[in-house]
Amino acid sequence: MRSQRNMRKKKPFFKKWWFWLLIVIVIFIIVPKGNSSSTSSSSSMKTEQVKKKQTPKEYENALIKAKNYSNIMHMSKDSIYKQLTSDSGEGFSEKAANYAMNNLKANYKKNALAKAKSYSQDQHMSKQGILDQLTSDSGEKFTEEEAQYAVDNLKANYNKNALAKAKVYYNDQHMSKDSVKEQLTSTYGEKFTEEEAQYALNHLE
Repeated sequence: MRSQRNMRKKKPFFKKWWFWLLIVIVIFIIVPKGNSSSTSSSSSMKTEQVKKKQTPKEYENALIKAKNYSNIMHMSKDSIYKQLTSDSGEGFSEKAANYAMNNLKANYKKNALAKAKSYSQDQHMSKQGILDQLTSDSGEKFTEEEAQYAVDNLKANYNKNALAKAKVYYNDQHMSKDSVKEQLTSTYGEKFTEEEAQYALNHLE
């Protein structure tokens, strides 16, 4: 009889004190993790906002100008910097220009290719002439690597470019064919190959 009464008095495990203690401990372990992640994300957002507020307006203006020179005019890194700091250009301080260049996301190889296309299509230049113009200090100021990428990926018909140049020399400047060929192939002139120059002479009207 006594054993039966003792069995009846046993409580279910979910009514025992240690069960609820475990639940409380688990809750305390889980809840802080959720709060810490939300706290860290909010603090990082505040840090970014502070950084934006601390950036001088002149620095932001310099960056906007740099983006325009890269995206619209396809300029080289060196040319953009000099344009930003030049007294005859934008007149920004060196610190503002450095901030702009450090934060400018530009693909200078693609910029060089865009310039190369313009020189080929609009000015009918030779391959060597374009390469020299891209790297020249008095020209575009691209690096050798950027300029080489441009001419390697440029789809140009240099025979037709040579012919277009030859027509100007022959019809507008009234030069002889020998003089035209010399001008086309000269290292001080157009820098076309012998084959390209000969193609141009053969197709002069």
